[in-house]
Amino acid sequence: MSASSTSSISSITAADAATGNIDLSGLWIPLVTPFDNGAVDHAALAALTERMCNAGVAGFAACGSTGEAAALSHEEEDAVLATILRSARGKPVMMGASDFHMGRMLERVRQLNQAPINALLVAPPPYIRPSQAGLLQWFTAIADASVHPVVIYDIPYRTGATLETGTLLALAAHPRIVGIKDCGGDAAKTLALIQDGRLQVLAGEDAQIFSSMALGGAGAIAASAHGHTDRFVELVRLLAAGELTAARTLWNTLQAHIALSFEEPNPAPIKGWMAQQGWMRAELRAPMVEASSTLMARMQSAALSV
Repeated sequence: MSASSTSSISSITAADAATGNIDLSGLWIPLVTPFDNGAVDHAALAALTERMCNAGVAGFAACGSTGEAAALSHEEEDAVLATILRSARGKPVMMGASDFHMGRMLERVRQLNQAPINALLVAPPPYIRPSQAGLLQWFTAIADASVHPVVIYDIPYRTGATLETGTLLALAAHPRIVGIKDCGGDAAKTLALIQDGRLQVLAGEDAQIFSSMALGGAGAIAASAHGHTDRFVELVRLLAAGELTAARTLWNTLQAHIALSFEEPNPAPIKGWMAQQGWMRAELRAPMVEASSTLMARMQSAALSV
Protein backbone atom coordinates (compact mmCIF):
# COMPACT_ATOMS: atom_id res chain seq x y z
CA MET A 1 0.00 0.00 0.00
CA SER A 2 2.97 2.29 0.43
CA ALA A 3 3.68 4.94 -2.15
CA SER A 4 6.24 7.71 -2.04
CA SER A 5 5.59 11.25 -3.19
CA THR A 6 8.05 13.86 -4.32
CA SER A 7 5.25 16.36 -4.93
CA SER A 8 5.17 19.74 -3.22
CA ILE A 9 2.56 22.42 -2.81
CA SER A 10 4.20 24.42 -5.60
CA SER A 11 3.35 21.67 -8.09
CA ILE A 12 -0.40 21.88 -7.50
CA THR A 13 -2.16 23.38 -10.50
CA ALA A 14 -5.35 24.43 -8.70
CA ALA A 15 -7.23 27.71 -8.45
CA ASP A 16 -5.62 30.63 -6.65
CA ALA A 17 -5.88 30.57 -2.87
CA ALA A 18 -9.07 31.94 -1.40
CA THR A 19 -8.59 35.36 0.14
CA GLY A 20 -12.10 36.13 1.36
CA ASN A 21 -14.36 34.51 3.87
CA ILE A 22 -14.84 30.77 3.90
CA ASP A 23 -17.95 28.84 4.84
CA LEU A 24 -16.87 26.57 7.69
CA SER A 25 -20.25 24.93 8.21
CA GLY A 26 -20.56 21.15 8.26
CA LEU A 27 -18.31 18.26 9.20
CA TRP A 28 -14.57 18.66 8.64
CA ILE A 29 -12.11 15.77 8.89
CA PRO A 30 -8.70 16.44 10.51
CA LEU A 31 -6.96 13.86 8.37
CA VAL A 32 -4.51 11.40 9.88
CA THR A 33 -1.16 10.95 8.18
CA PRO A 34 -0.75 7.26 7.24
CA PHE A 35 2.74 5.78 7.52
CA ASP A 36 4.33 2.67 6.06
CA ASN A 37 7.71 1.64 7.48
CA GLY A 38 8.46 5.19 8.56
CA ALA A 39 7.48 6.99 5.36
CA VAL A 40 4.25 8.83 4.59
CA ASP A 41 1.91 6.45 2.78
CA HIS A 42 0.54 8.76 0.09
CA ALA A 43 -1.53 6.06 -1.60
CA ALA A 44 -3.40 5.38 1.64
CA LEU A 45 -3.82 9.11 2.28
CA ALA A 46 -5.28 9.71 -1.19
CA ALA A 47 -7.69 6.78 -0.81
CA LEU A 48 -8.75 8.00 2.64
CA THR A 49 -9.41 11.53 1.36
CA GLU A 50 -11.50 10.18 -1.51
CA ARG A 51 -13.42 7.91 0.89
CA MET A 52 -14.25 10.91 3.08
CA CYS A 53 -15.40 12.86 -0.02
CA ASN A 54 -17.74 10.01 -0.92
CA ALA A 55 -19.21 10.16 2.59
CA GLY A 56 -20.14 13.81 2.11
CA VAL A 57 -17.78 15.71 4.43
CA ALA A 58 -17.62 19.48 4.08
CA GLY A 59 -13.85 19.83 4.06
CA PHE A 60 -10.48 18.74 5.41
CA ALA A 61 -7.92 19.93 7.94
CA ALA A 62 -4.40 18.90 6.93
CA CYS A 63 -1.38 18.58 9.21
CA GLY A 64 -3.06 19.23 12.53
CA SER A 65 -2.52 17.35 15.77
CA THR A 66 -4.48 14.34 14.46
CA GLY A 67 -2.19 14.40 11.40
CA GLU A 68 0.88 14.13 13.68
CA ALA A 69 2.21 17.35 12.21
CA ALA A 70 4.70 17.73 15.06
CA ALA A 71 6.42 14.58 13.76
CA LEU A 72 6.60 15.82 10.14
CA SER A 73 9.16 18.02 8.44
CA HIS A 74 7.87 20.97 6.45
CA GLU A 75 8.81 19.07 3.29
CA GLU A 76 6.67 16.15 4.41
CA GLU A 77 3.84 18.50 5.36
CA ASP A 78 3.95 20.03 1.87
CA ALA A 79 3.81 16.60 0.26
CA VAL A 80 0.91 15.56 2.51
CA LEU A 81 -0.94 18.75 1.56
CA ALA A 82 -0.30 18.12 -2.14
CA THR A 83 -1.80 14.63 -1.90
CA ILE A 84 -4.86 15.90 -0.04
CA LEU A 85 -5.45 18.73 -2.51
CA ARG A 86 -5.28 16.34 -5.43
CA SER A 87 -7.75 13.97 -3.81
CA ALA A 88 -10.20 16.42 -2.22
CA ARG A 89 -12.31 16.96 -5.38
CA GLY A 90 -12.41 20.69 -4.84
CA LYS A 91 -13.58 20.50 -1.24
CA PRO A 92 -12.01 23.16 0.96
CA VAL A 93 -8.78 22.40 2.79
CA MET A 94 -7.38 24.22 5.81
CA MET A 95 -3.70 23.75 6.60
CA GLY A 96 -2.21 23.52 10.06
CA ALA A 97 0.71 25.77 10.90
CA SER A 98 2.45 25.72 14.27
CA ASP A 99 5.63 26.95 15.90
CA PHE A 100 6.73 28.73 19.06
CA HIS A 101 9.17 31.10 17.30
CA MET A 102 7.49 34.15 15.75
CA GLY A 103 10.05 34.60 12.97
CA ARG A 104 9.87 30.96 11.87
CA MET A 105 6.08 31.02 12.10
CA LEU A 106 5.77 34.07 9.89
CA GLU A 107 8.18 32.54 7.38
CA ARG A 108 6.00 29.41 7.27
CA VAL A 109 2.90 31.56 6.77
CA ARG A 110 4.59 33.29 3.83
CA GLN A 111 5.46 29.90 2.33
CA LEU A 112 1.86 28.75 2.68
CA ASN A 113 0.65 31.95 1.04
CA GLN A 114 1.68 30.23 -2.21
CA ALA A 115 -0.49 27.18 -1.53
CA PRO A 116 -4.00 26.79 -3.01
CA ILE A 117 -5.59 26.25 0.39
CA ASN A 118 -8.72 27.83 1.81
CA ALA A 119 -7.60 28.66 5.35
CA LEU A 120 -4.80 28.37 7.91
CA LEU A 121 -5.45 26.53 11.18
CA VAL A 122 -3.25 28.20 13.81
CA ALA A 123 -2.78 27.40 17.49
CA PRO A 124 -1.13 29.50 20.19
CA PRO A 125 2.62 28.90 20.43
CA PRO A 126 3.15 25.70 22.42
CA TYR A 127 5.27 25.67 25.59
CA ILE A 128 5.64 29.48 25.74
CA ARG A 129 2.41 30.27 27.62
CA PRO A 130 2.26 33.96 26.65
CA SER A 131 -0.01 36.54 28.23
CA GLN A 132 -3.29 37.57 26.60
CA ALA A 133 -1.48 40.56 25.10
CA GLY A 134 1.13 38.20 23.69
CA LEU A 135 -1.55 35.93 22.22
CA LEU A 136 -3.26 38.92 20.65
CA GLN A 137 0.06 39.95 19.11
CA TRP A 138 0.74 36.37 17.88
CA PHE A 139 -2.52 35.88 16.02
CA THR A 140 -2.64 39.45 14.71
CA ALA A 141 0.85 39.18 13.20
CA ILE A 142 -0.01 35.84 11.59
CA ALA A 143 -3.30 37.13 10.17
CA ASP A 144 -1.55 40.25 8.87
CA ALA A 145 1.03 38.08 7.07
CA SER A 146 -1.44 35.56 5.64
CA VAL A 147 -3.34 35.88 2.38
CA HIS A 148 -5.64 33.10 3.61
CA PRO A 149 -8.43 33.26 6.17
CA VAL A 150 -7.25 32.16 9.62
CA VAL A 151 -9.02 29.70 11.90
CA ILE A 152 -7.86 29.88 15.52
CA TYR A 153 -7.12 26.50 17.12
CA ASP A 154 -7.94 26.93 20.80
CA ILE A 155 -6.52 23.82 22.49
CA PRO A 156 -5.03 24.72 25.88
CA TYR A 157 -4.28 21.15 26.96
CA ARG A 158 -1.79 20.84 24.07
CA THR A 159 -0.36 24.37 24.03
CA GLY A 160 -0.51 25.38 27.70
CA ALA A 161 -2.10 28.69 26.67
CA THR A 162 -5.71 29.66 27.37
CA LEU A 163 -7.34 32.17 25.06
CA GLU A 164 -9.76 34.23 27.11
CA THR A 165 -13.12 35.31 25.71
CA GLY A 166 -12.10 38.96 25.53
CA THR A 167 -8.98 38.10 23.55
CA LEU A 168 -10.96 36.02 21.06
CA LEU A 169 -13.54 38.78 20.64
CA ALA A 170 -10.74 41.27 19.97
CA LEU A 171 -9.22 38.92 17.38
CA ALA A 172 -12.64 38.52 15.73
CA ALA A 173 -12.30 42.13 14.56
CA HIS A 174 -9.46 41.14 12.22
CA PRO A 175 -10.82 40.75 8.67
CA ARG A 176 -8.91 37.51 8.04
CA ILE A 177 -9.65 35.76 11.34
CA VAL A 178 -12.89 33.97 10.50
CA GLY A 179 -13.35 30.98 12.80
CA ILE A 180 -12.26 28.89 15.74
CA LYS A 181 -11.66 25.20 16.31
CA ASP A 182 -13.02 25.17 19.84
CA CYS A 183 -11.25 22.71 22.13
CA GLY A 184 -11.24 25.01 25.14
CA GLY A 185 -13.85 23.12 27.12
CA ASP A 186 -15.44 26.35 28.35
CA ALA A 187 -19.17 26.30 27.60
CA ALA A 188 -19.62 29.96 28.54
CA LYS A 189 -16.87 31.01 26.14
CA THR A 190 -18.32 28.86 23.37
CA LEU A 191 -21.74 30.44 23.84
CA ALA A 192 -20.29 33.97 23.95
CA LEU A 193 -18.51 33.42 20.62
CA ILE A 194 -21.61 31.96 18.99
CA GLN A 195 -23.76 34.83 20.24
CA ASP A 196 -21.20 37.39 19.06
CA GLY A 197 -21.47 35.90 15.59
CA ARG A 198 -18.23 37.14 14.02
CA LEU A 199 -16.30 33.88 14.34
CA GLN A 200 -17.68 30.63 12.94
CA VAL A 201 -17.42 28.15 15.82
CA LEU A 202 -16.39 24.58 15.03
CA ALA A 203 -16.54 22.01 17.81
CA GLY A 204 -13.03 20.61 18.15
CA GLU A 205 -13.84 18.23 20.99
CA ASP A 206 -15.88 15.40 19.48
CA ALA A 207 -17.89 14.91 22.68
CA GLN A 208 -19.11 18.52 22.40
CA ILE A 209 -20.45 18.38 18.84
CA PHE A 210 -24.09 18.10 19.89
CA SER A 211 -24.03 20.85 22.52
CA SER A 212 -21.97 23.26 20.40
CA MET A 213 -24.15 22.92 17.32
CA ALA A 214 -27.38 22.96 19.33
CA LEU A 215 -26.26 26.37 20.59
CA GLY A 216 -25.72 27.55 17.01
CA GLY A 217 -22.17 26.45 16.19
CA ALA A 218 -21.26 26.15 12.52
CA GLY A 219 -20.01 22.56 12.54
CA ALA A 220 -17.22 20.34 13.79
CA ILE A 221 -13.67 19.19 13.11
CA ALA A 222 -13.90 15.63 14.42
CA ALA A 223 -11.12 13.04 14.47
CA SER A 224 -13.44 10.21 15.48
CA ALA A 225 -15.44 10.85 12.30
CA HIS A 226 -12.78 9.02 10.29
CA GLY A 227 -14.98 6.09 11.35
CA HIS A 228 -18.73 5.92 10.60
CA THR A 229 -18.26 9.10 8.58
CA ASP A 230 -21.65 9.00 6.89
CA ARG A 231 -23.32 8.86 10.31
CA PHE A 232 -21.39 11.90 11.51
CA VAL A 233 -22.26 13.77 8.32
CA GLU A 234 -25.94 13.03 8.93
CA LEU A 235 -25.63 14.07 12.58
CA VAL A 236 -24.20 17.45 11.65
CA ARG A 237 -26.86 17.91 8.98
CA LEU A 238 -29.64 17.20 11.47
CA LEU A 239 -28.15 19.57 14.04
CA ALA A 240 -27.76 22.35 11.48
CA ALA A 241 -31.41 21.86 10.50
CA GLY A 242 -32.53 22.04 14.13
CA GLU A 243 -33.88 18.48 14.06
CA LEU A 244 -32.72 17.81 17.61
CA THR A 245 -34.81 14.74 18.38
CA ALA A 246 -33.52 12.80 15.38
CA ALA A 247 -30.01 14.14 15.99
CA ARG A 248 -30.12 13.01 19.63
CA THR A 249 -31.06 9.46 18.63
CA LEU A 250 -28.17 9.27 16.18
CA TRP A 251 -25.81 10.98 18.64
CA ASN A 252 -26.48 8.32 21.25
CA THR A 253 -25.42 5.54 18.85
CA LEU A 254 -22.05 7.25 18.33
CA GLN A 255 -21.15 7.76 21.99
CA ALA A 256 -19.14 4.58 22.51
CA HIS A 257 -17.16 5.11 19.31
CA ILE A 258 -16.35 8.71 20.23
CA ALA A 259 -15.28 7.85 23.77
CA LEU A 260 -13.11 4.92 22.68
CA SER A 261 -11.47 7.03 19.95
CA PHE A 262 -9.85 9.12 22.68
CA GLU A 263 -9.35 6.55 25.44
CA GLU A 264 -5.68 6.36 24.37
CA PRO A 265 -3.75 9.27 22.83
CA ASN A 266 -5.13 10.53 19.51
CA PRO A 267 -4.70 9.45 16.71
CA ALA A 268 -3.66 5.95 17.78
CA PRO A 269 -7.19 4.57 18.36
CA ILE A 270 -8.70 5.88 15.13
CA LYS A 271 -5.65 4.76 13.13
CA GLY A 272 -6.03 1.34 14.68
CA TRP A 273 -9.72 1.29 13.79
CA MET A 274 -8.93 2.16 10.17
CA ALA A 275 -6.24 -0.51 10.08
CA GLN A 276 -8.92 -3.01 11.08
CA GLN A 277 -10.87 -1.91 8.00
CA GLY A 278 -7.80 -2.49 5.82
CA TRP A 279 -7.47 1.18 4.90
CA MET A 280 -3.91 1.77 6.19
CA ARG A 281 -1.39 0.55 8.70
CA ALA A 282 -1.86 1.48 12.35
CA GLU A 283 1.67 2.89 12.41
CA LEU A 284 2.52 6.14 14.20
CA ARG A 285 5.78 8.00 14.68
CA ALA A 286 7.61 7.79 18.00
CA PRO A 287 7.05 8.68 20.73
CA MET A 288 3.47 7.85 19.76
CA VAL A 289 2.66 4.13 19.93
CA GLU A 290 -0.12 2.04 18.45
CA ALA A 291 -3.34 1.58 20.39
CA SER A 292 -3.65 -1.51 22.54
CA SER A 293 -5.24 -4.67 21.20
CA THR A 294 -7.77 -4.53 24.06
CA LEU A 295 -8.98 -1.10 22.96
CA MET A 296 -9.14 -2.21 19.33
CA ALA A 297 -11.36 -5.14 20.28
CA ARG A 298 -13.67 -2.80 22.18
CA MET A 299 -13.86 -0.39 19.24
CA GLN A 300 -14.73 -3.26 16.93
CA SER A 301 -17.47 -4.36 19.30
CA ALA A 302 -18.82 -0.81 19.64
CA ALA A 303 -19.10 -0.55 15.85
CA LEU A 304 -21.91 -3.10 15.95
CA SER A 305 -24.19 -0.58 17.67
CA VAL A 306 -23.63 2.27 15.19
